[in-house]
Amino acid sequence: MYRTILSRSVSPTKPFFRVSRSILAKDIYVSSVVSTVHAYSSETKVNNSFVMAMFKGEMRHEEVFPYPDVLTPDQKEAVSLYIDPVNKFFQEVNNAAKNDEAETILPEALAGLKEMGAFGLQVPTEFNGIGLTNTQYARLVEIVGSYDLGVGIGLGAHQSIGFKGILLYGNESQKAKYLPKVATGEHIACFCLTEPSSGSDANSIRSRAVLSDDGKHYILNGSKIWISNGGIAEVFTVFAQTPVKDTKTGEVTDKVSAFIVERAFGGVTSGPPEKKMGIKASNTAEVYFDNVKIPAENRLGEEGEGFKVAMNILNNGRFGMAAALSGTMKALIAKAVEHVTARVQFGDKLQNYGVIQEKLARMAMLQYVTESMAYMISGNMDRGSVEFQLEAAISKVLASEAAWNVADECIQLHGGMGFMKDCGLERVLRDLRIFRIFEGSNEILRLFVALTGLQHAGKHLRELQKTLKNPVSNMGLIITEGIKRTQRSVGLPTVPSLTGAVHNNLTKEGDLLREAVTLYGAGVEAVLAKHGKEIIHEQFLLKRLADAAIDIYSMAVTLSRASRSLDLKVSTSEYETVMTKTFCAEAFQRAKTNLTNLKNSQALTMDGNLKSIAKEICSSTSGAKQQHPLGF
Repeated sequence: MYRTILSRSVSPTKPFFRVSRSILAKDIYVSSVVSTVHAYSSETKVNNSFVMAMFKGEMRHEEVFPYPDVLTPDQKEAVSLYIDPVNKFFQEVNNAAKNDEAETILPEALAGLKEMGAFGLQVPTEFNGIGLTNTQYARLVEIVGSYDLGVGIGLGAHQSIGFKGILLYGNESQKAKYLPKVATGEHIACFCLTEPSSGSDANSIRSRAVLSDDGKHYILNGSKIWISNGGIAEVFTVFAQTPVKDTKTGEVTDKVSAFIVERAFGGVTSGPPEKKMGIKASNTAEVYFDNVKIPAENRLGEEGEGFKVAMNILNNGRFGMAAALSGTMKALIAKAVEHVTARVQFGDKLQNYGVIQEKLARMAMLQYVTESMAYMISGNMDRGSVEFQLEAAISKVLASEAAWNVADECIQLHGGMGFMKDCGLERVLRDLRIFRIFEGSNEILRLFVALTGLQHAGKHLRELQKTLKNPVSNMGLIITEGIKRTQRSVGLPTVPSLTGAVHNNLTKEGDLLREAVTLYGAGVEAVLAKHGKEIIHEQFLLKRLADAAIDIYSMAVTLSRASRSLDLKVSTSEYETVMTKTFCAEAFQRAKTNLTNLKNSQALTMDGNLKSIAKEICSSTSGAKQQHPLGF
């Protein structure tokens, strides 16, 4: 029944079910952030990203206004048919608490997921998949996130990254061979990147694949850790060092390449399931490769391009986390509301106390912003955008931190009851903890956002410097930049008016967005002028730039969504307007503070103090450097 419904009236051309990442993909960037920046920046000369433009003090408003409406009537009807049966499955068949206790997806639920076609939602129909669009996927992923994040991880590790490389980089022969069986769940897939010696630095992996003398196969040796589905997978996307010869110099160096590996090749073994804090229903294990013979035709993409393959796999589905966690937050808020509207303390219901109202309002705003961002990115992807890596990274950071905050506040609102296992909230909190770590830790993604944008802005400034050497032939650009700097110097926004894009009821908030983007461009230019290439070492400043970018992009997506709601006169438009006004006012102040503190002497002194304290702590083995107050 489920599969029949999920197979109706859908597009066979767009990928769909991208829940969260493998637990193993947790920290793929630390010392390789710069490599990641170069991998993305080398792909396109003109970048239409909204966030990227912010680093130049510009606003590509067409990337966020109007809010995307990409589903055809048939696609809307199709996805609407999924809602009830998928909800019914998670209510009547899947049991998140029992999955958590058993530390596996129970057989009945697993069979039901396969029947629904849940293992191949992003696979084209010609390969036994459902073939839904990104936006359709986001809508269903909300449901998964609202019920069972452990199941979501199992499904996501399979298709969001497990065989995603085959969809993105596989040739027709590879797709025909592997996609039909992974789409039905007959074969489970996983993504093998992280190793004991390479958490965030993916370029430092030690697994090695060497091409045989006859060129017919590679011999793979190595091991991977924390692999979601690693103990149950039959198909592995594996990244390993390969010797690559430079065609120009003849020099041979090791570079990462990607491969499709089958357990049936022999030499592939797995360790026992890991014991984890949360997402226990998903399988996580070490995977070992001992002289595995991989057919040469099983290489994914070109030799030496594995790092780019890995980054694009992760980036392509990252927005799905925002969709899933918006569903998680919605379910948590509903549970909180059920409690505070019934619970009476000191003669009144909890819902009538100010401190409770503030918590509920902030929970609702975080969910609204996350949901708005998820569908903004999915919509732009469905419209053909390929420059969304910064927006996707921001959505992951925002969603994972927002969901943790909402879950924590939901427990707080329940009081002692929330701390009890039977309430169910402690499981959600445990499940949520990994989301700030995997798919690139939030700290590393902040550096990625800041450094990628700064590199883009730096190129723009270098081009401007070149034009000044030949002012006559570049007078138009020089005049434009001169006007921009004059406006900025007298406190005027350099960004054009948003009249017509932002609803009249949100004009003030639109002006705040324009001012924020103007301040952002000025802040970026100032840190580049002061630090140049050394900015890579100024992580306190990079974090402020990233946090400001997160707030400004969040302002943009909520303004866009609320404006559409007002234009369409939807029933909740006034409610959305109040949330948008409140959020934008606070987000603007946070962004302004972060940008001001890029050069504020007191803030910079505090940075130095924090560095000093951290250095002292690291020189101590007791956990506290100071003398104990009792003296012993």
